[in-house]
Amino acid sequence: MSVIRTGIVETPISTDDLEPAVVAPEHGAAVTFSGIIRDHDSGRGVERLVYESHPLAESQIAEVAAAVAAAHPEVRLSVVHRVGQLSIGDVALAAVVASAHRREAFAACAALVDEVKDKVAIWKHQYFSDGDDEWVGALE
Repeated sequence: MSVIRTGIVETPISTDDLEPAVVAPEHGAAVTFSGIIRDHDSGRGVERLVYESHPLAESQIAEVAAAVAAAHPEVRLSVVHRVGQLSIGDVALAAVVASAHRREAFAACAALVDEVKDKVAIWKHQYFSDGDDEWVGALE
């Protein structure tokens, strides 16, 4: 099986937790991605974020992972998105892709992250240091 784990969770996530189940003895490359909450956006200070997901998000992230795995049959992968209130430095998106060679692992990881951001119904509510806030939709 090339898709090891997918999910939408409310608990802390990390690539360190995902990697051992993805990487196998035949793999010479493991590419990881951590989407980390930063303290700014478009020149404005960010205090915190709240992510919310549609009930279909769980199946959407699984579909995205399956499509990326089908397009890159040499890889194994896992991808998990966190929802709820997150602080600066927390990981919101964790992805691990392993392959025999780095080129395929990098390509598949980039596609996986891009597709999750484009196709999974997760919305971000940003709270700024100036007291303002805004919603940012994953689906535009």
